Amino acid sequence: MYGLHNGYHHFESFDGVQSLSKLLKSGGVRTGIIGKKHVAPLEVYPFDFAETEENNSILQVGRNITHMKQLTENFFKTQPSNMPFFLYIGFHDPHRCGHTHPEYGVFCEKFGNGEPKMGQIVDWKPEYYSTDEVVVPPFVQDTIATRQDLSAQYTTISRLDQGVGLIIKELTKAGHLNNTMVILTSDNGIPFLNGRTNLYKSGRSEPFLVSIPTKKETWGKTEDTSVSLLDITPTVLDWFGLQYPDYKLLGRDVKLTGKSLLKKYVTSTVYGSHSLHEVTMYYPMRSIQQDNFTLIQNLNYLMPFPIDQDFYISPAFQDILNRTIIGQETHWFKTLKDYYYRSPVELYDLANDPLEKNNLALDPVYADTKSILETKLKLWQDITWDPWRCAPDGVLEDAGPYASKPVCMPLHNEL
Repeated sequence: MYGLHNGYHHFESFDGVQSLSKLLKSGGVRTGIIGKKHVAPLEVYPFDFAETEENNSILQVGRNITHMKQLTENFFKTQPSNMPFFLYIGFHDPHRCGHTHPEYGVFCEKFGNGEPKMGQIVDWKPEYYSTDEVVVPPFVQDTIATRQDLSAQYTTISRLDQGVGLIIKELTKAGHLNNTMVILTSDNGIPFLNGRTNLYKSGRSEPFLVSIPTKKETWGKTEDTSVSLLDITPTVLDWFGLQYPDYKLLGRDVKLTGKSLLKKYVTSTVYGSHSLHEVTMYYPMRSIQQDNFTLIQNLNYLMPFPIDQDFYISPAFQDILNRTIIGQETHWFKTLKDYYYRSPVELYDLANDPLEKNNLALDPVYADTKSILETKLKLWQDITWDPWRCAPDGVLEDAGPYASKPVCMPLHNEL
């Protein structure tokens, strides 16, 4: 599924995809979803209990933590005692909302705070942060506009944090705290420059917490290793003792490339893939991080990097845009032109260059590193049948005489 389903983007998965919720249902697990969904069609992503933006206001099922708590209670009230369950909670915090609900603030930080016309979320005690207190990530410009933007986001994060606590209380009330695996993560990086929609480390970095009741010795511990959202499906299937099926899609074998986190494993390699966010934001990128090196392929690099709707009108982006237009100091380590126009290949040494400022792709000293990473990334693209694996200087031929052995045909387009 290459982009968002909702709105006029309307992307959908192939009908034959065996999604996690579908596999769990067929494996005798009751499934529920509350909040953000963003995927389709329904037949591929079925849930026994569903309260999402498809049948509710996303504000109510994604940000109103009191209502989300009540929906969670309803899920457990109807849960058969002898049946395992999988419940997915899709908080919409801390996403931006200034382009859809500007009356509630840039992050909907005023929604439910008790002020006039804002309504009140009974279980939420808003936390506020002064612009002097907020920590500005080093990859974002440090200006008053950015600090105000961050402070609004921090307030919504207080709502999310308290919401997670409410869900855990419902899990406890239902008597399942000590037999349920809990995973907390995010669907993208922070929605600021170099963040969401980017494959820089700052765009891929997300919280990832796992609580496993059978492994109490791991509680409260952190590990300095690489994990990926691709690891979630094999982890959940492993928890329920279910196998991923052998099946084909469009005549091709489908393979999981993630690993179960229930098994002790250390990986030094994670992959990144981004094709587009909104339908108008076509900018396919692929990445690989191995140990301290990250390689990014910008397959549409001759075009300017696109900006999504909600980020464009944000205070942080308008700040950098207006400062650039009038020639004012941006307080950022990049220019807007650098951000828009990128090299075809980017290679960074994260140990010595954590902000990914110094592109080593053309440095002969790192030629072997670049070659190794490109080879591993190409292999991953082959395994996942990536339609972009020949771009931008070739065309993929994978039908007719090439069906069993696809090849990249050169375009001779000087790229």
